[in-house]
Amino acid sequence: MIISDSDFWGKCLAKIKKEISDENYSTWFVPIRLHSITKDKLILTVPNTFYKDCLLQNYHEIITSAVTLFAESSVEITLQIEANPSEPLQNKIMSPSLQHSDSNQEKTFITPNNTINPKYNFENFIVGSSNQFAHAAALSVANNPKVTYNPLFVYGGVGLGKTHLLHAMGNVIIKKDPSARVRYLSAESFTVDLIESLKRDDMRNFRGRYRPLDVLFVDDIQFLAGKERTQEEFFYTFNTLYESHKQVILSSDSYPKDMRNIEERLRSRFESGLVADIEPPDLETKIAIIYKKGEEHNREIPADVASFIASNIKTNVRELEGLLLRVIAYASFTHRPIDLGLAQEVLREFIFDKNKYFNIVTIMTATASHFEIKVSDLKSKNRARRISIPRQIAMYLCREHTKLSLPDIGRHFGGKDHTTVIFAHKKCTRLINENDDLKKTVKTITANIESGKTLRNVAKKSE
Repeated sequence: MIISDSDFWGKCLAKIKKEISDENYSTWFVPIRLHSITKDKLILTVPNTFYKDCLLQNYHEIITSAVTLFAESSVEITLQIEANPSEPLQNKIMSPSLQHSDSNQEKTFITPNNTINPKYNFENFIVGSSNQFAHAAALSVANNPKVTYNPLFVYGGVGLGKTHLLHAMGNVIIKKDPSARVRYLSAESFTVDLIESLKRDDMRNFRGRYRPLDVLFVDDIQFLAGKERTQEEFFYTFNTLYESHKQVILSSDSYPKDMRNIEERLRSRFESGLVADIEPPDLETKIAIIYKKGEEHNREIPADVASFIASNIKTNVRELEGLLLRVIAYASFTHRPIDLGLAQEVLREFIFDKNKYFNIVTIMTATASHFEIKVSDLKSKNRARRISIPRQIAMYLCREHTKLSLPDIGRHFGGKDHTTVIFAHKKCTRLINENDDLKKTVKTITANIESGKTLRNVAKKSE
């Protein structure tokens, strides 16, 4: 391994914590204990079978990605049940460490090279108006790779199902042709692989891992932004596969032309095939997802509980599933039925304050970051379009998501008059309904704030 055994799992946890909500991290990852590490095997202990199954079903890819990032070679990851959990019963949920069961059971769930996750399929992907087009496109490519759309580019906000679709396609392709050379990885893993290959002066083998593939899946391609050497290598990898009539499937958090610090030659290739977006789900789709998730855990979710959770989570399907699992876990540990009272009790601190991450600082920071300007620019008197548009968007978000008065908002933006705030809000409201690009921009900024990502970035800068 690249780093010492004592630091390895800590590094993995640090990466995982950045990618999921604090509540999901505390519920599902704090109880995990490192058992042992060898050159090619990592053994982790978990409190019980329920925990193990939830990790397998919901966090397989996240754990895999973290381990792959910090390991020089492929690592087999095994989950085994904790022999003697010591955490008191009353702490099992909010700071969980569960009673053990099936102590002799262990589960190896990650295969070398981080390819296709079998848990993701089209059958357990809930289709609604928000993702119907992307689902249809993915299904078409899965059944006819290299024939229908190449490349396929799927984009949408965090936690909306992009990764699920990629793995579902991979599973169909492998089932139809078991000999197909298929590989899934994140853009981050591609970058790390390139860096390590350059260090070892081993580019021949690096290219040999990608260019002979029949199907290449790359998740979160926006991670290549600003990485010139990686973009160059991916460009040639993409061209080799495309010219050989091999399938390339990509995902991103934004439309190709909106991707910043990505070379134009790459963006043009991303747009050359089919581009499909995934929007945040409507209420009916969120409720359907909750019912489906309940079925997977052999639990019937009452209609009022499903409606309560769905109506309090705006955009992120991953967060929706995480909170439902929290309710299921609490009901299981306390031997209580799943009802509205229990859901309200368990989720009070997480969903009653829907705007908990929204404040003047996070809104300004997220908006400035998206447009690659400074927060001070938003407060300035600069009326240039590249400044005025982000300023109006930030004012709009402050009006929509905070309790600040119009004069208070104006003061935070360099002493602007309240009429300026009113104008900005009306203008953005109108443009959001008329301009799809602006609508997507506002959704992206909102999603970054809602996920807590912006708040964490603010905290890092203040350290």
